[in-house]
Amino acid sequence: MKNKKIRIRFAAIPIFLAVMIWGHAPNQAFSVAEIEIPSSFNPVGSGARAMGMGGAFIAVADDATAASWNPGGLTQLILPEFSVVTAGTRRTEDIDFGLNPEGAGSHNIFDANINYLSVVYPFGLFNRNMVLALTYQRLYDLTREWNFIFQNSVMGTEDYWNIRQNGSLSALGLSYCAQIIPDLSVGVTLNIWDDDLSPNGWEQKFTSDSKIGGMSLMSFFRSERYSFKGMNANIGLLWDINYRLRVGAVLKTPFKANVLRELRETHIYPSEFGETMFSEHDIRNEEIEMPMSYGIGVAYRFSDNFFMSADVYRTEWGDFIYREEDGNKKSPVSARPFEESDVNPACQVRWGTEYRFVNREKGYVVPVRAGLFYDPAPAEGSSDDFYGFSFGMGFVSKDRFSLDIAYQYRLGNDVGEYILESLRSSQDVDEHMVYLSLIFYH
Repeated sequence: MKNKKIRIRFAAIPIFLAVMIWGHAPNQAFSVAEIEIPSSFNPVGSGARAMGMGGAFIAVADDATAASWNPGGLTQLILPEFSVVTAGTRRTEDIDFGLNPEGAGSHNIFDANINYLSVVYPFGLFNRNMVLALTYQRLYDLTREWNFIFQNSVMGTEDYWNIRQNGSLSALGLSYCAQIIPDLSVGVTLNIWDDDLSPNGWEQKFTSDSKIGGMSLMSFFRSERYSFKGMNANIGLLWDINYRLRVGAVLKTPFKANVLRELRETHIYPSEFGETMFSEHDIRNEEIEMPMSYGIGVAYRFSDNFFMSADVYRTEWGDFIYREEDGNKKSPVSARPFEESDVNPACQVRWGTEYRFVNREKGYVVPVRAGLFYDPAPAEGSSDDFYGFSFGMGFVSKDRFSLDIAYQYRLGNDVGEYILESLRSSQDVDEHMVYLSLIFYH
């Protein structure tokens, strides 16, 4: 689409003054191709049961959320099911600046959303179990809000920054799973990422006001709105080696997504003669190449009521590319030119366990769960280290419904240095999440 630009001028002011006021040029610190995903970068899975086990669910995948973890596990479902998962997040980011220590501070967000929906229908054909499922999954939360005050000792000014990002990436999925042999099932989920069908977009807003002695010298506003469309597949298998040992594997295919980016930018320079304002509006068709990811999991059953599971999951973040309308390629992680970027793959490791208290007379089960995980996020040079733990419990009424709740804590210290790299920033992140899942059997 051809760029559309609008510029409006009301009065005159020397342009070099604006350059001097900016100092560290905050509008350059936030590059247009930088995509920030404050939430976990783990691109598979949902549900309170799985999260209560630390996300180690690839080799378990035996409830209505299986389509999001490993579609090869869907044949374990014997009744039609409907599920809904809600999630609430409170994230605190303590940010320090090496060049501007006065800008350090704590920043909080709270977000609640529908995390997952599914309808699952099992059936038999050719003496084999088969399952169809229709799902919605919110994979990435893009919510963030920062407020900073920076002092320019040379000019004697104070710069007030406000940075907001809102939005999410989600997928509508159509899954099919078939039992190949009694102990081996294979499934596939076709994911549709389309901002017209489900939330697949985000907006970044940046405002800054430079003041001296309480008088505004320059104000700046920029808004970037992104709309995201693409399609890919998750392919999974589940193999019961014997009664005690099970292995699962999943592959998430890479894909290219079309991105419609709309940029609005305004500069205002007040003076005693009036006000000068410059405005710009661009609309561009660009592209993101999403990387391949894959994982393997094992589950070991100690008894009918007790098992443990472990997953290893890798994402090829070095293949994560943002292609601008003019063909230039950048790293969406750091906004550096892709040829100069050094982003390595990230590998998550997750462990979980579940024990079930069974009341056979009344026909219900109370499971308790716990988990640990290492959940690194992509960054320049080496991955940012995040760690966490989780626990949860549930109530299962046989052939009627199951209700599960889980709490997850995730933390990372000295992370995110690439986000405001020119200011030598770093973050300490504390994240609390609560998941609530409800599954109805029919």
